[in-house]
Amino acid sequence: MSTESLRIVWIYPDLLSTYGDRGNALILARRAQLRGMPAEVLEVRSDEKLPTTADIYLIGGGEDGPQALGAQRLIADGGLHRAVAQGSVVFGVCAGYQLLGTSFFAKGARCTGLGLLDISSDRGPIRAVGELAGEVDPRLGIPHLTGFENHGGRTHLGADVSPLARVTAGVGNDGTTEGAWRGKLLGTYSHGPALARNPALADLLLRWATGIHQLPALDDTWAERLRSERRAAVAAAARP
Repeated sequence: MSTESLRIVWIYPDLLSTYGDRGNALILARRAQLRGMPAEVLEVRSDEKLPTTADIYLIGGGEDGPQALGAQRLIADGGLHRAVAQGSVVFGVCAGYQLLGTSFFAKGARCTGLGLLDISSDRGPIRAVGELAGEVDPRLGIPHLTGFENHGGRTHLGADVSPLARVTAGVGNDGTTEGAWRGKLLGTYSHGPALARNPALADLLLRWATGIHQLPALDDTWAERLRSERRAAVAAAARP
């Protein structure tokens, strides 16, 4: 489809990489390649400068200490802000989602976030662990969200963002909404990894990055089987 390589940056895998979040980079590259789009994944460690001309940036989950350190280094680097200003796509998961906001809590202290999304996060009364599902904002044109969450945070959305989904199982942001998005920036608490369990979400990021509004269809038989199994399991667990 294209001779230009799609550039995908996995940010700080040495700090932020839990619950298979590396799979998000693999899924994006593979789904691009299956459509004839060359794709490369660049892993940028926390002691390296962040390139500013990539198409998609991925930030995974992590523990409190690495999350706080990752935010500090990204703020000092400034590369992600420059990339966003130039129109790049950013996808954050769990800790990576929280640090895209204005503030978050780590090890009992409030930490400054990147301020790229109008969200703030604090601690909830209990840890959210288990299946996470929700009905996605219809403007995004993708089906039901499914994933796995494991976090102690609660995220509050400001007026400048929209929730990714309305929760049907699990906690997400606060038990009512899950994730947030604005423009080409999107965050979620969904692991799984998220893009393996939600291939349409991967394709949304690819459309944003390439400007191609109608991507060729792929055979997602196995992915849809997994999604059906997980939704059935969630429904069964909810029965009295």
